[in-house]
Amino acid sequence: MTEFTGRKMAIVMVSFFGVIIAVNFLMAYKAVSTFPGLEVKNSYVASQQFDTIRAGQQNLNWTMTPDYDATDRRLYLAFTDADGQPAQLSDLSVLIGRSTAARDDQTPDFTYAAHLWTTPIDLEPGKWLLRVEARAADGTLFSQRVSIMVKG
Repeated sequence: MTEFTGRKMAIVMVSFFGVIIAVNFLMAYKAVSTFPGLEVKNSYVASQQFDTIRAGQQNLNWTMTPDYDATDRRLYLAFTDADGQPAQLSDLSVLIGRSTAARDDQTPDFTYAAHLWTTPIDLEPGKWLLRVEARAADGTLFSQRVSIMVKG
C-alpha cells in the first residue's frame, strides 16, 4: 500500500478545483456566445415610450392566437378585435426562434388568406418563441411574445 503524502493531496485538490473552474469557464463562455443580444439600445428612452405604446395596444383590444400544423409545416396567426372579428393589419413582422440561442432565428414572410396570416416554416420539435409586431390601419403598434410547443 502506498503512502498518501502531501504531494498527492495537492494533486487531488488541484484536480478537483481545476475541474470546477474549467466547467465554470465553459458555462460562462456558452452563456455569452449564445446570448442573442440587447432588447433595446437605450432602456431609458424605451421606458419613456412604454406607457404610450401600452395604452395604444390596450385600446386596440386585439387577440393574437398562433397555431402550428406540424403535418403541413405551416404556422397560422389569427388576429381578432374586441368583437371577435378579424383585425385589420397594415403591417406584420414575426421573429421565430428559440428562447436560448439566436442561431435558429427566422423572420418568415406571411400571407393573408381566409382571415389567417400564414407561412410555410419547418420547426423542429420543442419550444419556440414568437415575437410578433403588427400595426393597425391607424399605425398603432401591437406587440406580443408568445411561446408555442412543437411536438415531435
